[in-house]
Amino acid sequence: MNENRNLLIAFGLSIVMMVGFYLFYEKPKYEQLAKQAQEQALSAPQQQQPVQSTVQPVVTLSTEDVIKQSARIAIESETVKGSIREVGAVLDDILLVKYRETTDPNSASIRILQNQTDENGYSVISGWKAANNCDAGSMPGATTPWKIHGENSKLTPEHPVVLVWFNDRGIKFERTISIDNQYMVTIADKVINNGEKEVSLQPYGQISRKNPPKSQGFYILHEGPIGHFNNKLFEGSYEDLAKESTIQQSTGGWVGFTDKFWLVSVIPDPKSVAQIECTHQKGAYTAQFTAAPIAIKPGDTAIYTQHVFAGAKVLRMLDEYESKIGVGHFDLAVDFGWFYFLTKPLFYVLEFLHELLGNLGLAILGLTVLFKLLLFPMATKSYRSMARLKHLQPKIQHVQNIYKNDRQRLSQELMALYKKEKVNPAGGCLPLLIQAPIFFCLYKVLFVSIEMRHAPFFGWIHDLSAPDPTSFVNLFGLLPFDSPSFLQIGIWPLFMGLTMLVQQRMNPQPADPTQAKVMLIMPIMFTYLFASFPAGLVVYWTWNNLLSMAQQWYITKRMTQR
Repeated sequence: MNENRNLLIAFGLSIVMMVGFYLFYEKPKYEQLAKQAQEQALSAPQQQQPVQSTVQPVVTLSTEDVIKQSARIAIESETVKGSIREVGAVLDDILLVKYRETTDPNSASIRILQNQTDENGYSVISGWKAANNCDAGSMPGATTPWKIHGENSKLTPEHPVVLVWFNDRGIKFERTISIDNQYMVTIADKVINNGEKEVSLQPYGQISRKNPPKSQGFYILHEGPIGHFNNKLFEGSYEDLAKESTIQQSTGGWVGFTDKFWLVSVIPDPKSVAQIECTHQKGAYTAQFTAAPIAIKPGDTAIYTQHVFAGAKVLRMLDEYESKIGVGHFDLAVDFGWFYFLTKPLFYVLEFLHELLGNLGLAILGLTVLFKLLLFPMATKSYRSMARLKHLQPKIQHVQNIYKNDRQRLSQELMALYKKEKVNPAGGCLPLLIQAPIFFCLYKVLFVSIEMRHAPFFGWIHDLSAPDPTSFVNLFGLLPFDSPSFLQIGIWPLFMGLTMLVQQRMNPQPADPTQAKVMLIMPIMFTYLFASFPAGLVVYWTWNNLLSMAQQWYITKRMTQR
């Protein structure tokens, strides 16, 4: 029986070691790099004040200057504002008006696209290519001088914008650009062949990104090239893309670049065959599709519609686009991982409770209650088993004293005692094993869902997706200094550790002294580990511990009264 207990403890410690490796080694490494970069940025003005004062305005104004100095089509909706460069019809100026850089409502809006003259250029362009060595003349591209057709020069959900351009072979290109009240731009191209020869043309859509931000390094989160084509999810890395391109043929699909909360993607016609390609060239990463050639006879017209998504990865919205425009598996842009079949339903339950209770923190508490009700019969059986085991502690200690020098005989006698008393010493571990995937799925939901970003709770918790900002080192903000990051242990993690310690004392203690010591330090280890976890997850675990303690106390009390 000791072997079984050792196996369970080894399993738990393995999980702790894997999480600890990330938290103690990988994450501090990235935090240190970010801190050094911030310190350098802050110290530069003091060390080189004259240079900084002349260079900084150029960097700051470059994006705005380019926007002001070029002809633009304004974009305005409930969710985005920005503009399209008229030359080339390039989408390179998008701000997400509902999302801010910080929890401060006056902080800057998230900028998701910006012009390619900027160091971090990020833009989308659509155009046409001549196929099969066809002599079709010049094709629409980045330098095409489109002209606005009609009086409308501002793109809104109610009013699309129409652009027109004729090439040197008499071919008319008419582009209608529309946008919904979310983050989807629709580009409908009409090509009229006014020439004398049949032409074969290929529409394309391309995303170009320079100097993408470094990945946050979380092993449970994918950031970088992403797409779904050939009925498979593609998740690449910028490093691999710089070495080798990815090229595949697919009917429909989508491709683009994903960050933790944001996505930019081009979506070909879902019924058309397209070559989808991710590559690195001329200092930029590109994700693009090129559709199959379309033959257009003299006097005929061809129409091709594609879509561009540039915005927040709101799960319900991504699901809706599958029926609206026919893009399949668009929800996979949210990295729910291998437990997708559990994590996504869990998110929708949490979202429902959020709408019902009006606060995401309360929704987490409500979700915990639902879990406890679901596992109530199993937990009750487990607590009864632990209560019987605690009642047997004097007899167990007696057997240990008799056979302390004979481990094989000790195991046999303990097995006989458990069998006689009808007690399963491993019965208390089953709820923990079942709760482990629930815990991981909730961690995923809190970590990757944009709905959790900047969601407040009560008191000092203003962002449930971020760690508790308080620290015991400065007495939770009473002392006028910031604590080191490795000692950033807040009120909620400490409270969680306390509940773990109390709950541990309510359970029967391990027979092996070594195991008892290991179990004693577990609350301390978990307190330190959870200090850097999202506050919402710590709230869940603390509340779960409190409910478990109440249930265990009630069952133990009833059994002692019999």
